[in-house]
Amino acid sequence: MSDTPAAVPGKILVGASVKERKPRDYRYLTLALGNRHGLVAGATGGGKTVSLQLLAEGFSNAGASVFLSDVKGDLAGLSQPGDGKPAFVARAKEIGVPYEPDRFPVVFWDVFGEQGHPVRASISEMGPLLLSRLLDLNDTQEGVLNVVFKAADEQGLLLLDLKDLRAMLAHVAENAATYKTKYGNVASASVGAIQRQLLVLESQGGEKFFGEPALDIMDFLRVDRDGRGVINIVAADKLMRAPRLYATFLLWMLSELFEALPEVGDLDKPKLVFFFDEAHLLFNDAPKALLSAIEQVVRLIRSKGVGVYFVTQNPLDVPDSVLGQLGNRIQHVLRAFTPRDQKAVRAAAETFRDNRSLEEAEAIMQLGVGEALVSMLDAKGTPEIVERTLIAPPSARVGPISAEERNAIMAASAFAGKYDAMVDRDSAFEMLEARAVKGETAGGAGGGGLLGTLGGILGGIFGKGDRKRMSPAELAARAAIQSAARSAGTQIARQILRGVLGGMSK
Repeated sequence: MSDTPAAVPGKILVGASVKERKPRDYRYLTLALGNRHGLVAGATGGGKTVSLQLLAEGFSNAGASVFLSDVKGDLAGLSQPGDGKPAFVARAKEIGVPYEPDRFPVVFWDVFGEQGHPVRASISEMGPLLLSRLLDLNDTQEGVLNVVFKAADEQGLLLLDLKDLRAMLAHVAENAATYKTKYGNVASASVGAIQRQLLVLESQGGEKFFGEPALDIMDFLRVDRDGRGVINIVAADKLMRAPRLYATFLLWMLSELFEALPEVGDLDKPKLVFFFDEAHLLFNDAPKALLSAIEQVVRLIRSKGVGVYFVTQNPLDVPDSVLGQLGNRIQHVLRAFTPRDQKAVRAAAETFRDNRSLEEAEAIMQLGVGEALVSMLDAKGTPEIVERTLIAPPSARVGPISAEERNAIMAASAFAGKYDAMVDRDSAFEMLEARAVKGETAGGAGGGGLLGTLGGILGGIFGKGDRKRMSPAELAARAAIQSAARSAGTQIARQILRGVLGGMSK
């Protein structure tokens, strides 16, 4: 350990160890081991956000790109110089480092396109496994979804957005007899259940996430003209209201990086560091197959030069299979009010390399704001002996920014205009619609296809001659029914028609 707080090449200053409230030595994260992943844990108000921001600043200064989700809106302050809060100035003085305000290169992103550049993915890129997780499907419904993806792939039908998936689901249901001989039974009940889940996803804003132009994941790996890594901040305050979408979105990005990046072995610093705030949402009620996928990606992605840091309240939120791979750890205060809390304290204490002069379990419950138990990997990749540490203050603002400040940064961004406008090119929906007009079906079954069937249903009820006899209210209902029918598919459309028309006849 160094006995001075001066900047050490290849390291990020985390803080100073504390004994009787007096700093004794300095704790560092070694950049070459930054891809060995990490954990920042602790109760609300204990200082997790400050620790996260401190690490993000350190990686950026070293030239490593950063991705983080801004759950409460206060990480946006990384884009602005620190405002010299008295507590931070006093902490810097106590540690023995100068407090130097600084700002960092930031790009704002937002799945909903409101507080940052839009982030989109195509249905095909998401794949059936993650979509099944997102839609909370059972095994039978997931099997049907796999059939839909397989059929679309064989027929060259692009699945880009939600209407493509709806159209393909309805097409497979309509031609179930044909697909049954090749893939097995496709139950209309399963198709209907998936369609209903798609409606729920759409109500949560899913239609803004699925589409084109899709995010080029390599846009996250950038440095500014000074050689500092760009910090990519995804606004997650609204996204958190749809926790399943949030969790699937984060896992999708990690999977995309794993596929896109080459093997690089050990580097002197990571290419990219991910911080997953509210990490428990990744694992809550996750099926075994998904947990295995997360574990595999976390285990292997470090060879791509990517570090993953989970930020959560309770270490027990992270499965043991993943927790065992997190070498760099910052543990803030935990409060043991319940048996589960007490178990979490013991579990957190037992994962550290023991310090004979420190009772870890007691210390975790006594930590003050800005203090943490810190254990980083040493040069050999071995966890250091845990120390009670006073965390160094970050240089940028800790807290939210104004709408004017955000808009100015977005206007000056290199991605201004690249992702803003959604593009709707010909894909499964349009191609199936064209087939229906020609009276064709891709599966070889008769009947004129999905839209031909819906057209027949709607045409038989609302023929052209009926337009003159309809009231304005009936015309509005007719338009709504046609739109619902196009979006939902044969079985659901018929149910909507029967319900609405029955109500009109009363």
